[in-house]
Amino acid sequence: LGKPLWMWLVFVGVVVALLAFDLGVLHGDDHEIGVAESLRLSAMYIALGVSFSGFIWWQMDGEATAQYLTAFVVEKTLAMDNIFVIALIFGFFAIPRQYQHRVLFWGILGVILLRGIMIALGATIVEQYHWVLYLFAIFLIFTGIKMLFASDAPHSLEDNRLVGVLRRCFHVTGGPRGHAFFVRERHPETGRMTRYVTPLFLALIVIEVADLVFAVDSVPAVFTITTDPYIVYTSNIFAILGLRALYFALAAILHRFAYLKYALSVLLVFIGSKIFVADLMGWEKFPPTWSLGITFAIL
Repeated sequence: LGKPLWMWLVFVGVVVALLAFDLGVLHGDDHEIGVAESLRLSAMYIALGVSFSGFIWWQMDGEATAQYLTAFVVEKTLAMDNIFVIALIFGFFAIPRQYQHRVLFWGILGVILLRGIMIALGATIVEQYHWVLYLFAIFLIFTGIKMLFASDAPHSLEDNRLVGVLRRCFHVTGGPRGHAFFVRERHPETGRMTRYVTPLFLALIVIEVADLVFAVDSVPAVFTITTDPYIVYTSNIFAILGLRALYFALAAILHRFAYLKYALSVLLVFIGSKIFVADLMGWEKFPPTWSLGITFAIL
């Protein structure tokens, strides 16, 4: 994957240490995360994500650092759209706020694995077929334009096929059973002890699938910034690690983000158009510092 094994091990070690600290120290007990705690945690994760750029600069160069920071900001911005969907999912399954962090914590483990697979496949395809970057770019431009004219009507999970399949495949409890994902309860018809899944498990599965859908936009977006799989993956994961903490601060005030849809739309069109602008201008690539500055300006 383009970098020495020890660099990947350093990154994995940092992520594992953060997750262990998060679960074992910060959230050893179930409690409702308030806005103040959420903002403190978000600031910590953002600081760590930005600080990792120092490691990128030390081991690579200034251009790679600018690419990492741009990718981190883009991923963070696109991930904000996830918050709307996560809030919708938690509301639909009536997940109490004190258990929402547990669902998001275990969800991040799936995200780390699934995005790793997607990025590894994407890096291999781009290396073998460079023209795929142009398809990514066209897809991003199309997605941005489509988002601009998308309806603002609220989504509903009531008729969602995935939710229907999960409910047909599993015995589901009538409500949460503490923070458990699985419980054994007596079946009302047979009287036998039966394994049930709780709404927390259903919410976890739906959130994982939703992240895969969002990754279809965000992963190609980063590949149009850089094709280095190390930068693509580390920026992705650092951006998503902080998303869980940021969720609790933003979920209550999402309605105030009146122009988020337009900002995301313009950002996707800009990221997608960079490769064509670079070709027209005769550049080897779009200047990373310009990309970072324009991204901040859009935000």
